[in-house]
Amino acid sequence: MFKVFACAVAVATASMAGVANADESAFLKTLAGSWNGKGTVKVRTNAPVLNVTCQFKSDTNARSLSLNGRCTSLMVFSRAISANLKASGDRYTGSYIGAGSGTAGLGGRRNGDAINLAIKWAKEVNGDRRAQMTIEKIGASGMRLTTVDTDPVTGRSVVTSRIELRRS
Repeated sequence: MFKVFACAVAVATASMAGVANADESAFLKTLAGSWNGKGTVKVRTNAPVLNVTCQFKSDTNARSLSLNGRCTSLMVFSRAISANLKASGDRYTGSYIGAGSGTAGLGGRRNGDAINLAIKWAKEVNGDRRAQMTIEKIGASGMRLTTVDTDPVTGRSVVTSRIELRRS
């Protein structure tokens, strides 16, 4: 009897893992394509806000997201930005390039239409090596990219980038 119960639990668990992956596959597919938009960037928490225009290309498959693009602010600022994520259930891990500090590690999970990620910078940024990133699906044809870091002087959370994108 115990063996039958154990087998039933194993089959149910495997089935739920397949559903979780299917859910992520469907969600990731909605983020695929070409995107452009505008937003704001602060190179550091104490720096002035720069208005930017951005273009991204997002490739996805059943278990991954690769987001690559560039944001520009007149002649003052131009930076290549990329995030590469792999999904396992609702958990995501990967890498991010865009803060000018080297390749950062990403880890987190999806909650509804948002992937909430902890960032571990390659070197110290704004007094530490931690920040947060959210990649959020907005309606049928929008995406918002947000990074938040802690100001080392005040200890307050500061939005260091918020980019509103539309499918192009």
